[in-house]
Amino acid sequence: MAKIAPSLLSADFGNLQDEIKKIENGGADYLHLDVMDGIYVPNITFGPPVIRKLRKVTKIPFDVHLMIDKPERHIKDFVDAGADLITVHQEATTHLHRTIQEIKSYGIMAGVSLNPATPLESIEYVLGDLDLVLIMTVNPGFGGQSFIESMKGKIKRLRRIIDERELNIIVEVDGGVKLDNAKEILNCGADLLVAGSDIFGAEDIEHRTRQFKQL
Repeated sequence: MAKIAPSLLSADFGNLQDEIKKIENGGADYLHLDVMDGIYVPNITFGPPVIRKLRKVTKIPFDVHLMIDKPERHIKDFVDAGADLITVHQEATTHLHRTIQEIKSYGIMAGVSLNPATPLESIEYVLGDLDLVLIMTVNPGFGGQSFIESMKGKIKRLRRIIDERELNIIVEVDGGVKLDNAKEILNCGADLLVAGSDIFGAEDIEHRTRQFKQL
């Protein structure tokens, strides 16, 4: 079965507890939380206070994706809010290795995200320290964008590197993931799919989550 992390960015923010309950009933593996600061990306979303409140209404592990400048300034805040996994962008932090080690020092999982134009080589020397690599298949900042087809080769290459080095790393894919292309993305080597509008925009959110899980 596929692993799925519905993205809260596409949910009804006036009814979050009910929306989260639907994906929980549908078997979601993670709740993907896109944190944007209006600096690293042009959009602004939410921060630790909102995540702290959400932590009280669900047991789904929190996959916190920090699309923020200098994320090392806020790691502890997100850990305290309830993050189970924190992913930072390679370009957003000056000392990537140090930031990864700080995340792991709190006993949670650490990931690095790569934008479409960011090469895999940029994380070559920290790969062995990671629990997850997030391949962005759209340019980050807004939901509802179309999947960039050339990223399939990047996913395949990352999968090959991980397998050759016998590393225990989750390959996560975020951006333009829909039910009709999800199986192909999984076949490229993805382990965990982030889907936003195709889940929270569905008429039956719980059923759509199950459809992804059954791929």
